[in-house]
Amino acid sequence: MAANHAQPVSGLLTGRLSALMFLQFFVWGAWNVTLGLVMQTVGLGSLIANAFSVGPIASIVGSFLLGMAAARFLSPRMLMVVLHLVGGVLLFVLPTLLTPEHGASFVWLLLGYMILYMPTVGLANTIALKSFGERVDRFPFVRAFGTLGWIVAGLLIGWAHLSASPQIFQIAGVASLALGLYSITLPNVTPDAPQGKSLAAEVFCTEAFGLMRNRSFLIFILCATLISIPLAMYYAYASPYVGAAGIENVGGTLSIGQMSELVFMFSMPWLYRRFGVKPLLLVGMVAWALRYALFAIGDGGAGIWAIYAGVALHGVCYDFFFVAGAIYTGTIATPKGVNAQAQGMLTLFTYGVGMLLGSQIGGLLYAQLPATPTIADWQHMWWYPAIAAAVIALLFQFTFKNTKTETHA
Repeated sequence: MAANHAQPVSGLLTGRLSALMFLQFFVWGAWNVTLGLVMQTVGLGSLIANAFSVGPIASIVGSFLLGMAAARFLSPRMLMVVLHLVGGVLLFVLPTLLTPEHGASFVWLLLGYMILYMPTVGLANTIALKSFGERVDRFPFVRAFGTLGWIVAGLLIGWAHLSASPQIFQIAGVASLALGLYSITLPNVTPDAPQGKSLAAEVFCTEAFGLMRNRSFLIFILCATLISIPLAMYYAYASPYVGAAGIENVGGTLSIGQMSELVFMFSMPWLYRRFGVKPLLLVGMVAWALRYALFAIGDGGAGIWAIYAGVALHGVCYDFFFVAGAIYTGTIATPKGVNAQAQGMLTLFTYGVGMLLGSQIGGLLYAQLPATPTIADWQHMWWYPAIAAAVIALLFQFTFKNTKTETHA
């Protein structure tokens, strides 16, 4: 028994997996945070919505084709090596297409890159969880380094004055190639063993969808999908909005949101046990409405405090809803033995369906703005997601009922 526990509690293993998470999210954070500002700067503002739609599409396509199907035949470590090395090469090509003449090609290549990248998020989690064995309690500590990697990427981009530069992709490319090479040294965990069901049944999460016969869980999934619509607007348009307010260090400013996320992340299990699922989810949704209302009154003058406050609310917005929602999903799915499928289904509805809708709806709203929006134009736009989030919060408050299942968190 001692031998089984020696590796999971090893400080060296924890350090190796922490480095994995740091690089994994550094790659994403280096270009994602200020992409909207970059595209607006080079004259591709009209394609921001399409660029931020590729992530949700890739999270669906990539997870099915690579994250679930291929993972049954190749080890997670080898998939990480291949996907990050090929992805790193694509990241170096992307800046060459950031021109008005090649805008459509840029979006298509970004989609190709994201189909390679999105499965690696789940693969990194799989490697960490399987390496820790029974000591899964070490996972939140390691996962926090992913958020730290996103923060450092934003601070680096801002410090180097690259928030509006296509060079963000080159920085991400270097990190991706480094992660691909580093992945060769990761623990060689085995692929998931087939569960005796058809590949189609596993890929399409048929048992997880059956959980929605539970009325409370169905309402949660519905509200999670709806709240992801205004979430997508934040990811796509926060950076050009902050830039329009006259804040120069856009990447560093937006990293404040990840800092607050890091603060709240470790408190989630305790808060969940203390208050239960409904209060946390409701606070998260109300925080989304408040954040957008702050953006709607923030400006580059006396109201600049509202911009910083809105960004800082990210920890409450994200952790209180999405982290608490993942815990709640686990309490519903674990007794049925379909936790992994249910978490994948939650990702499908939030980062897939919800954020895809949000990117396109945000694009329609952005199209109503002038070519170079003023801070007043942005303020008007943010009232739409603020009102939408408030309505979703009311819907959740009056339709979601606590169940006994959640007490077994």
